[in-house]
Amino acid sequence: MFSEDQLVVYPAQGVGRVERIETQEIGGASADFFIVRILSNNVTLMVPVKNAANVGLRPLCTAERGEAIIESLKDRSDFTGYTGQNWNRRYREYSEKLKSGDLADVAYVLKELLLIGQNKELSFGERRLLEQATSLLTLELALALGKEQQEIKDVINEIFADVLAPKPEE
Repeated sequence: MFSEDQLVVYPAQGVGRVERIETQEIGGASADFFIVRILSNNVTLMVPVKNAANVGLRPLCTAERGEAIIESLKDRSDFTGYTGQNWNRRYREYSEKLKSGDLADVAYVLKELLLIGQNKELSFGERRLLEQATSLLTLELALALGKEQQEIKDVINEIFADVLAPKPEE
């Protein structure tokens, strides 16, 4: 499924590199594992080869998919905001989306939180989710598009310049 040195994405952890595939004996049974080192924090994960798809391990998105994700950030028609929804429920929903491993879900969380932040101060938990979504999205897009992570952050900041602009003092 994956080969050594291949870049892969592990849900909620981000982009990693398959360092090796090794066989280990656990409980008397032999099993193959992908040894994946997460690029952002240098954590090493052992992912059972048989279970890789179930945990959401996937290849890096294509450049075309990356461009489509960036385009999707420009479309605000699906913005639901936070009307009638308490931050607790939103936090759980966004956390689930980040764990899904789907890049479109990560982009959705980023967009929603940036747009919500336009009208209200984000809670500590929401700010952490925004940081996580930003990190997950920008690193994968940078690698998929052959750019620096900061370049992708700059593109996102440009898309949301109206939201991120400092508010005039009242």
